[in-house]
Amino acid sequence: MSITSRPAPSEEGRAVFDAEDHGLQQGMGKRQLQMIAIGSAIGTGLLLGSGSRLQTAGPSLAILYLICGFFGYIILRALGELIVYRPSSGSFVSYAREFYGEKAAFVTGWLYWGNWAMTLVADATAVAIYIKWFGQYTTWLDGIPQWTLALVVVGFIFFFNMLSVAIFGKLEYWFSMIKVVALVIFMLIAIGVLILGHPEGTPTGFSLITDNGGWMPNGLLPAVIVIQGVVFAYAGIELVGTTSGETEDVQKHIPSAVNSVLFRIVVFYFGSILLLTLVLPYTAYASDTSPFVVFFESLGIPYAAAIFQLVVITAAISSLNAGLYSTGRIMYNMSQAGSGPAFGKRMSDSGVPYGGIVMAVLVALAGVFLNYVVPEMAFEIVLNLAALGTLASWVAIVLAHQRFVRLAARGKFTRPDYRSPFGVVGDWVTVIFVGIVLVLMAFDYPIGSYALLATIGLIPVFVGLWFLWRDRINAIAEERKRTHLPSFRFTADPHQDLHPKR
Repeated sequence: MSITSRPAPSEEGRAVFDAEDHGLQQGMGKRQLQMIAIGSAIGTGLLLGSGSRLQTAGPSLAILYLICGFFGYIILRALGELIVYRPSSGSFVSYAREFYGEKAAFVTGWLYWGNWAMTLVADATAVAIYIKWFGQYTTWLDGIPQWTLALVVVGFIFFFNMLSVAIFGKLEYWFSMIKVVALVIFMLIAIGVLILGHPEGTPTGFSLITDNGGWMPNGLLPAVIVIQGVVFAYAGIELVGTTSGETEDVQKHIPSAVNSVLFRIVVFYFGSILLLTLVLPYTAYASDTSPFVVFFESLGIPYAAAIFQLVVITAAISSLNAGLYSTGRIMYNMSQAGSGPAFGKRMSDSGVPYGGIVMAVLVALAGVFLNYVVPEMAFEIVLNLAALGTLASWVAIVLAHQRFVRLAARGKFTRPDYRSPFGVVGDWVTVIFVGIVLVLMAFDYPIGSYALLATIGLIPVFVGLWFLWRDRINAIAEERKRTHLPSFRFTADPHQDLHPKR
């Protein structure tokens, strides 16, 4: 099943793709969108996953966050331009369909849906781990299995996602607000520790780095093979694209939300990790505890660590909430196009695509079983699988953007005023970066390499599903053209534009 480009429709053809969001409600306001843009990627990848990566990579992890953040910003600016051109709850899956055809949308959609489905498992696992941490304060938690806690959390978030997009927006707004405020408090306290000294009298500052092996204490390879965990930490920055189909005044609000990301990347990601390495030696952090909680424990302030642990739980629930939202909308978009099961386009009276949400919950329940079988490895396994889906979505975004820009240069489209400053060059540099990350993942034995092999093993599954649903996908595509473009003109020449600009 090859993914080949096809002539994209001109601006007259946008009605075909605008129809994909039929039935969704535009209940997302400016305030919710901006806070979701700021907080959507502040989740388990940073608050829990950074612990094991600090242990492996050392202080150089801060540099990795900065590098991945730069590429994340390139991707988001490319996506922002596409959103202003045509907002869609299908996000880059819909753009892959418009610029490369149904096969590209099929593979992109399923990889992205799988990415968020795995993220659901990671977040549910993280919440269970966080809650088990409180076992040091109370004995009754010790008797509750990790899988049971994960199951309860999935059920809780499923309930709220089934209500309405307005409720999702408000819930995610406050979740994101808590995360942002908590990280600001951590950074202020950490800076205070650097200036005034650690309460326990332990050394602080850059001497902690130089006295503990430098920036890469374990060598170059361990410092870079953890990059898939850093990529996972940025999963969610593209959620602003998924919300665009249900956002009021997209032309005004999307650019504002996207532009806030660069500040977030520098401050919350690079700044937080750098501060963690300046207030404690990297050897103080571990894989089963949030490094932020480790820092507050070291201060000896009563209940400070417990309070921040509650914040970490909120952050993981927020990411889980966003994951269910995203998977539901993406599957709705795919099922509308025939690329997913008919159940995926089921819609509630309040405009919630519950079919896709239920499907995602079923995967999350499989993750609950993973927590039952290998609770100590569940988080790292699904983190690597989710990172691969994130990389696939990044490639889909920049490839769609570069084709849009090239077609606009040929007069097929008019680019909006809000544009990516990196252009086509940024798109191709990002593709190269993703290729390097995939190579590094292959060296991360056993979990990273096994995750890569498992993803490759999905190829025959995709091929089988494509041939199973191919006729239906093509029939729906042709019906849309007839319904929304009465003047649609068919041509036998595959290289001739189907919708010439008049």
